[in-house]
Amino acid sequence: MHSDSALAADLPFYRGEPVLLSGRQWALLLLLCLSGFLALILLGMVFTGPFSQLIPATLFVGLPVLGLAAINRKCVTALFRPLSLRAVLLMPSFALLNLFVSVLVALLVASTFEVSPNPAAGMIREFSDLEFVAFLLRTLPQLVGEEVISILPFLALLTYLVQARQWPKARAVLVAWLVTALLFGALHLPTYQWNVAQSFIIIGAARMVLTAAYLATGNIWVCSGAHILSDWLIFVIAFFAPEEAFEGLQ
Repeated sequence: MHSDSALAADLPFYRGEPVLLSGRQWALLLLLCLSGFLALILLGMVFTGPFSQLIPATLFVGLPVLGLAAINRKCVTALFRPLSLRAVLLMPSFALLNLFVSVLVALLVASTFEVSPNPAAGMIREFSDLEFVAFLLRTLPQLVGEEVISILPFLALLTYLVQARQWPKARAVLVAWLVTALLFGALHLPTYQWNVAQSFIIIGAARMVLTAAYLATGNIWVCSGAHILSDWLIFVIAFFAPEEAFEGLQ
């Protein structure tokens, strides 16, 4: 563990620290984010075994991170900062906040719009014990990858707004925060049968909480940990809860 000094550090890149990335470098990183997402979706149709699904999940996070390392290794350490005790303790705090906000927003949306069930819930209940363990292992790189493809576009837009448009940091952060939440929601449209309200409002709200974990610490490990903890809690409940608990929910 390291001291909490890392938590006081500013967000990387937008002021040229540790390096100022060019427009082409940002374009390459965003292309690698998209490539990783496509690898997850398309190769996930090829590698269907419980443990072979680790391959597309690893490519999902690996492609943009390798791109960062190829540009400058300092870029990786600026994103994945050392963990302090405070940072570790913030992970479950933001995980619980994420669950609370998600449930609250979901109830509000469901009172006005139709919502679609997450197909993962039904799939998880059909798993054997070994398949469930393999599923949890696969979600580790996948959920870190979801943070990477959310935070890198956030930092790219923040850098553009501050450097090219001369926006004040506070306004640039707010706009980048909202835009990337909507982009994250858009990526979930196929998962929720193209349900616009569910993807943009419920998933977008959850994304804003997770990005807030990054804003509070400047450390992608914190929002990744919060994401893993909150999703794993849902997965464990779905796996161990009796079938009757889900009657009428799908």
